Amino acid sequence: MIRLSRLDGEAFLLNAELIKYVESRPDTFITLTSGERLVVAQTMDEVMRLTLEYQQTKGLVPAPAKRPTN
Repeated sequence: MIRLSRLDGEAFLLNAELIKYVESRPDTFITLTSGERLVVAQTMDEVMRLTLEYQQTKGLVPAPAKRPTN
């Protein structure tokens, strides 16, 4: 689940696995696999970051490789 906000500031949790795609028009629209559309206060990049972090905690996407320090 990822925490998002509606345009009026109301927070809600969204199952990130249900996201089909995200658009910026200029508000951020999230279309779910069910066809339902949500408008959120977060930017498209923020939704992507939160979704990737969620998927990494579930082991669905590997965490970025750490670069060695010299």
